[in-house]
Amino acid sequence: MELDRNGNSVFLLHYHLILVVKYRRKIFDDQISDRAKEVFEYMAPDYNIKLRKWNYDKDHIHILFKAHPNTGISKFISAYKSESSKLLKQEFPQIQQKLWEDYFWSQSFCLLTAGGASVEIIKNYIESQGENR
Repeated sequence: MELDRNGNSVFLLHYHLILVVKYRRKIFDDQISDRAKEVFEYMAPDYNIKLRKWNYDKDHIHILFKAHPNTGISKFISAYKSESSKLLKQEFPQIQQKLWEDYFWSQSFCLLTAGGASVEIIKNYIESQGENR
């Protein structure tokens, strides 16, 4: 396992982000997903984020990414939703026919932490510390 580093810390922070189209409208196809991914990859370095995996269904996207401890994740998600919504509606006018009013993304999102060890393994590790004192 390769850990990330900055000046004073070592870390490995993976997140699973799920973004849903408002009212679960079926917007995504390969071309629109690819463009949404390009926007993500363009914006991510400014927030110390690195895309690891991307996939989509017709009404939502799944993103696995790495981040630094100082990353403002909610700020990034908000900025990404705003910028991608604007660009996708401009570049794919057919999207407007499927949307309700001007809304692209649902206001909410799902963000899950992801790592190499389950919570149960970490709990057991912490509980076992100091047993050999």
